[in-house]
Amino acid sequence: MIGSSIYLRDRAAFTGGSPQAVYEDLWQRGRKGRLRTRAILAAATLLLCGLLVNAVFGIAMAVLVAAADAFAHWRVYHAAGVWRRGLRGDRRMGRLLRHTLERRGHRVLYERTVPGHGQADQLVFGPGGVWLVHNEAWQPDAEISPHGDRLFIDGRTQSALVRGLTARAGAAAEMISQVSEVPVKVTPVLAVHGGKLAKAPFAADGIVFAPPLKLVRWMSRNPTANYSPDEVEAITRAAVRALPIGGRSTPPAAAA
Repeated sequence: MIGSSIYLRDRAAFTGGSPQAVYEDLWQRGRKGRLRTRAILAAATLLLCGLLVNAVFGIAMAVLVAAADAFAHWRVYHAAGVWRRGLRGDRRMGRLLRHTLERRGHRVLYERTVPGHGQADQLVFGPGGVWLVHNEAWQPDAEISPHGDRLFIDGRTQSALVRGLTARAGAAAEMISQVSEVPVKVTPVLAVHGGKLAKAPFAADGIVFAPPLKLVRWMSRNPTANYSPDEVEAITRAAVRALPIGGRSTPPAAAA
C-alpha cells in the first residue's frame, strides 16, 4: 500500500513476522545496495582527491568516506535496536542515567508505581528539579514531530499518551509533596528510542521529547527549581515513601 510503513505487518511478504525478523530481513535485502553506494562514494572520492592532490591523499580520503558511510548505517541499525527487540527503552535509559546524572550527584528512582496512574520508568532528582522520565520506541521510519504545540506521530495526535504521562507526573508531584510537606513540581519528559524526530529536543503538549542522550543534556541545562543537596536528598526520601515499588505501599514512620 502506497504510503504505508515498510516496517509494519500490512505487507503480505512479512505477515506474521516479529519486528526483529522483519527488520533483519529488510536490512539484509538492502546490504548489496548499501555496499554498492559505499563503493561509488569511495571511488568518486579517490578519483577527485587523487586528481586534485595525489594518489596517497585520494586513497586516505576514500577510506575515510567509506568508514563514515559504514558508521552512519551502523547508527541507523543501532538506533532501531530497542524497537526491534520489542522493548520500550527503559533499561537503556536507566544505564545512561547511571553513567551520567547519577555520577554528578543526581538521585534516580527506577520503576516506581504512581497509584492509579501506572509506572514511572525513572524519577530523576537533582539541584535543577524533579523529572519523570517515560520511554517509548517507535519503528525506524515513524515521523515524530510537533505541530501547533501538539505531538504528532505519522500524522496522528497522541492524546492518550500525553494525557497519561501528564497525569502521572501531576499525581507523583502531589504524593511527594504530601510526604515532604513542601510543594514539589515533577516535570514529565519522554525519551524517544528510534523513529525520525523533526528536531530534538522539542516540546509538545507540555512535554519535552528527545533521544536519551539529548534528553539527559536537556535536563541538565533546563532547571525548573533550585534545590540544595540536602533538599534533593529529602525529596528523594519522600518519593521513596510516597511511590511504591510494584504496587507495595511504604508504611508511614512511627511517631516519635
